[in-house]
Amino acid sequence: MTAAFRLTDSTLRDGSHAVAHQLTEDQVRRVVVGLDRAGVPVIEVTHGDGLGGSSFNYGFSHTNEMNLIRTAVEAAVDSKIAVLMLPGIGVKDDLRRAAGMGVGVARVATHCTEADISEQHIALAKELGMEAVGFLMMSHMIEPEALLHQARLMESYGADVVYTVDSAGAMTIDDARRRVAALKDGLSCQVGVHAHNNLSLAVANSLAALEEGVDQIDGCMTGLGAGAGNCPTEVLVAACEKTGWETGIDPISLIEVADRAVRPIRPEQGVIDGDGLLLGYAGVYGSFLLHAKRAAERYGVPTRDILLELGERRVVGGQEDMIIDVAMELQRRAAAAQPAVA
Repeated sequence: MTAAFRLTDSTLRDGSHAVAHQLTEDQVRRVVVGLDRAGVPVIEVTHGDGLGGSSFNYGFSHTNEMNLIRTAVEAAVDSKIAVLMLPGIGVKDDLRRAAGMGVGVARVATHCTEADISEQHIALAKELGMEAVGFLMMSHMIEPEALLHQARLMESYGADVVYTVDSAGAMTIDDARRRVAALKDGLSCQVGVHAHNNLSLAVANSLAALEEGVDQIDGCMTGLGAGAGNCPTEVLVAACEKTGWETGIDPISLIEVADRAVRPIRPEQGVIDGDGLLLGYAGVYGSFLLHAKRAAERYGVPTRDILLELGERRVVGGQEDMIIDVAMELQRRAAAAQPAVA
């Protein structure tokens, strides 16, 4: 039976956020070998913020991402290796280097209202013979009709698939359905969905997307990813098998990979704590969580208050500097509220 959708596992990219970008070549090799043997078609590997993301703003990598990518390409037998590219963080030469190593899939990500900045990068991916994926981040922030307009731009630039991306884990099942349905009705290219689990709806939203005809779905083993984590790959595949959606992936092998190769990287992953839940409730970009926790400790204010304020301000990816601004402002407010000492 033909698989109902194509799965991309993002453990080695989105999961980089969860471990402050400290993944090693040995960890990458072990995960890629396991996923490849289980039948996962595509495995994404880069810094959490994509090619060129290792920086003061986003966090420095333990290992140069090009070394991680090379390790992944060498370890994969059947799986394609994918990279993420955020225009303005990564540059064209990064994409050329990745393609030269044998990377087959370029995922070009923009904020959901800024698809127009992806044109040259999608075009370059196609010139390099790569599959081009458009990635519309924070898709919960605009209505389906507006999202479709942005997706059509990416399709017109040559994207083979366009994703609705729930970067904040803020979508309900209805939110996911309506966005996937709009893209399926309005695009000629394939449609994908990338879910985060802040509201504990990542698997449910992915299954709902399947009912709307989605072509590609992302997951991360054990949910390892930004914020409260992503749609857990092994749970998604098991749920699909139970509900009749063919995946072409061995669920038992995936469970073993999760327990032996991925869970040791961050054993506590999978627990949705208060801060993780607040990301979804407030609609805040998942990768902001670690930065917000550090700012909370530095300025002596609750992480919760930082996240809620960021949500009120509708801050998006690329505005990480606002986390410090918000923390400092909350500190000033707290100091001003203290009674004067006689």
